[in-house]
Amino acid sequence: MAKPSEIFWTYPAESESGNTIIVTGRDDVDKFRTSGKYPFRVTLSWHYDADANGMPDDTDARLMEEATDLILKTTATDTAAILTGIYTGDGCRDWVIYTRSLHIFRNIINRALEPLPQLPLKIEAAEDPLWNEYLEMREATYIAPDDD
Repeated sequence: MAKPSEIFWTYPAESESGNTIIVTGRDDVDKFRTSGKYPFRVTLSWHYDADANGMPDDTDARLMEEATDLILKTTATDTAAILTGIYTGDGCRDWVIYTRSLHIFRNIINRALEPLPQLPLKIEAAEDPLWNEYLEMREATYIAPDDD
């Protein structure tokens, strides 16, 4: 199967507490979503000490971006897992990843994040063969890319 595109959209949503949540969604993943080969959704959550607007400090933000870059780099060469969404704000960064196998995902994420210090991640997995979380996020936040 071809690699997913690296086309993303970003949308400023609002949390229940009124803080901004920056939603970054991945576009052009329908071939993976509709294949039926990615039935598991994994959410990596990093709860951080937030500033007054619910955002991470510069140190945490840089480390989160490094983690994002490493996840994207690793999943670009191993399509057993696909990063589909990133949510940042209200004291938490979530990475949402769909995968073929939870066992394989564990190996992928360990390999991806190996260069970094141990991160305070909470990992949750659920069956989501219809990609309901992705579809809800897309419906609520999608911004079409510019046709420049």
